[in-house]
Amino acid sequence: MIRVVNRVLLALIGLALLCAGGAVLARGLGWAVPAWWPYHSPHDVLLSHANRERYRSDAWFWPIVIGVLAVLVVLAVWWLLSQLRRARLAEVLVDSGDGQGALLRGRALESVLADEAESLDGVARANVRLTGRRSAPSARIRLLLEPHASPSESLNRLATETLARAKESSGLSALPAEVRLRAARHTPERVT
Repeated sequence: MIRVVNRVLLALIGLALLCAGGAVLARGLGWAVPAWWPYHSPHDVLLSHANRERYRSDAWFWPIVIGVLAVLVVLAVWWLLSQLRRARLAEVLVDSGDGQGALLRGRALESVLADEAESLDGVARANVRLTGRRSAPSARIRLLLEPHASPSESLNRLATETLARAKESSGLSALPAEVRLRAARHTPERVT
């Protein structure tokens, strides 16, 4: 629910800013604007010469205005990016067999999946993140492969061993996964 409210508020603020910018642009190009718009002439400005001169004697005023506006821009960009980020799954609903179900912490399952993936031959490091709904999670896995590792073999073992075991032990009907592979950097071996 919070995500929906955030996105609606962000859309409304963006729409209001877009309308205001469009009205300023329209007035600057000489097009008609609504009667309630405060600027009617293409030569009207936001701050008149008198308003700008009134604060010129206060050396602190303009740096503070610019600083506050910069902070607002940074906060707006942070808010926008936080809306695009996928939320981490806090808990997974596990079928306990009694019809009630049990909740498993998402971080615990992520940790187990990462540890088991790292124990596979050829995997140097694994990073796991669960997304989706608690009754139907999906995994995003990043593997750092050692230089001698075969990507197809590592991926096959991850699917048949690690993910299958996690799906079976948690009682999930499916555990889809998106796996990204990356090779570890290494120095070239010299042959003499």
